[in-house]
Amino acid sequence: MIPACLSDDWTLCPEREDISAEFTRLLTAAQEGGATIAECLMIARQLKRGDEQSWHREWKKLAQVNRQRAEAAFAEGHMATAQRNWLRALNYYGAAAMPLDQADERRWVAVLAMQECARRYLTARSPSGEVVTIPWIEDHALQGYFLPATAAGGRAPTVICIGEPGHRKEEFLFKLAPHARERGFSMLALDLFGEQRDDYLDVLLRRRDLESAIPGVMDYLETRRDVDFDRVAIVADGWGSSFVARAVLQEPRLAAAVCDGGLWDLHERAFFASRFAMSDVSIVPVPHAPLMASSADCPVLITLGEDGWLKADRARQIVQTSRLGSSDVMLKVFTAAETGAAQAHADNPSLANEYIFDWLESRLGAARI
Repeated sequence: MIPACLSDDWTLCPEREDISAEFTRLLTAAQEGGATIAECLMIARQLKRGDEQSWHREWKKLAQVNRQRAEAAFAEGHMATAQRNWLRALNYYGAAAMPLDQADERRWVAVLAMQECARRYLTARSPSGEVVTIPWIEDHALQGYFLPATAAGGRAPTVICIGEPGHRKEEFLFKLAPHARERGFSMLALDLFGEQRDDYLDVLLRRRDLESAIPGVMDYLETRRDVDFDRVAIVADGWGSSFVARAVLQEPRLAAAVCDGGLWDLHERAFFASRFAMSDVSIVPVPHAPLMASSADCPVLITLGEDGWLKADRARQIVQTSRLGSSDVMLKVFTAAETGAAQAHADNPSLANEYIFDWLESRLGAARI
């Protein structure tokens, strides 16, 4: 039986696109251990139409149940169960925070609870992970979770996972970490917030040099004895990740990158050229030169859903006309027939991530422990 809040096509709230998208994300997170289908459908039944607070209230309550279950399992020495429940709890806390205004104190309380669950997960993991702080700009540092591939002490290929401004890193612990671990990769999960509240997003969006964060991350990884520094890659989770594409141009130490390849920058350039009837797109102002307009030695994978914001044919055209010199740029389009075709592969992120990490494995190789 379909819960009362769900439409026949599994859209939770047709009048609230953000809520419906978040519910889809939660359902797909179940594939990677970030939720359970049964719990998601239970919450869908309990949500009250017209009560905007019920979303926050019900997901927070569910997060607390999973958190308590994790603590009980940890106390009894059941580390696997503790880890699973902390991962679900942090994801549910994130869902509870999502629709609240940035200034709402309840949002920050939920974020803090999410981060505490992440830290508890790191301690229960084997080998344990750690919270790291990486200097970036004056009065602001990046914060990340480093998950070593092995406790043996050898150097492992490492993947930096970072999202767009406004995206928090905790989701990577269930969404991307299993893919990295299965292939012998260490993983550094990052976001741009550091220890700041969500309203710091306004500051981030005003910056024109977000890519400047990546060289400092590489400097940090170079100091670690458990990182094979010749085999460090970066994955920009989500889409519109042109700041990572711009970082690839400035960071020759990266061995591979998964990002939008500067597609969004190039799309903007073409849009403005058309709008102002300019035949010479080189004079159209964009933040920085896109990756595909330059020669880069770093192999780049671009993944795209054919039902996303940028149509597949347009993306193929941009890639074909922009790829120059020795640039190794690969475009993979996921079709509706195979799923993963939604914006940022929201309908099936597992399929996209399997492809992404297989591609990384072919570039970085297996761990040499």
